[in-house]
Amino acid sequence: MNVAVFGASGTIGRPLLAELAGEHHVVAVSRSDRPDTGGVTWKTANATDGDSMARVLEGVDVAYYLVHSLGSADFECEDLRAAETTAREAERAGVKQLIYLGGLGDDSADLSPHLRSRRETGKRLASTSVPVTTLRAAMVIGHGSAAFETIVALVNRLPAMVMPRWVATRTQPVALPDVIAYLSGVCGLEPALGADLDVGGPEVMTYREMIERIARIRGKRPFIVEVPVLTPRISSLWLHLVTPVRAGVARPLIEGLRNETVARDDRIRRLLPIELTPFDVAARTALSRLE
Repeated sequence: MNVAVFGASGTIGRPLLAELAGEHHVVAVSRSDRPDTGGVTWKTANATDGDSMARVLEGVDVAYYLVHSLGSADFECEDLRAAETTAREAERAGVKQLIYLGGLGDDSADLSPHLRSRRETGKRLASTSVPVTTLRAAMVIGHGSAAFETIVALVNRLPAMVMPRWVATRTQPVALPDVIAYLSGVCGLEPALGADLDVGGPEVMTYREMIERIARIRGKRPFIVEVPVLTPRISSLWLHLVTPVRAGVARPLIEGLRNETVARDDRIRRLLPIELTPFDVAARTALSRLE
């Protein structure tokens, strides 16, 4: 099949290209020019520009949508414009399937702006006749994941932490290779057309437990005190001081940590019965890449 990957230069896009290239003709799409490599053809387009999207979608059977504007001041508006443009041009081009990586927790009544944007993006992508397969994932454990690398930076730099209430929130982190396996597996998979599928790892834990487990892997024992007074805004600014993540990225991510991100159905496990990677194994692999 002819497959296009939008957001191909990102944390998810890069390994996905390698996975898809063995079976499909792959077009990688980004906003800047890149040389063709490994059987992948690179093209440039802006997801908010209809003309450029029409050019790269011509002849495409399946399109992956991994685009987001996190870090921009008006990321919610930009995400909606990009999703609307992509959906419209995909329908015009006769695309048979759109595959979108969204976020777990976006069914909560009290959504953060980041998770609300992820949910609305999915709705806009599904606003045409093109069937959309949405994979809803929690934190991805892998090199390049801003959320994971924020947690690692906290462990590395702070011997003691005064943490807000979100450290008690439950989550179901998933290894990057497992996300790639699921994304590639739903390509052209008929039972997945039009489906929203929850993607989680084999373990459910709180963010505090995640911090403590990463600390043990790093040979550290941080002292953690939970307090109720740190707002998401203050937390994000504090993270900006002690981690490599910019406040404009950290704030939406941290605000989303108040929402539980746990898989509520296991349909994807039946569709694609892969062996999931344990958290400690995924974390050790990601940490080795960071080093």
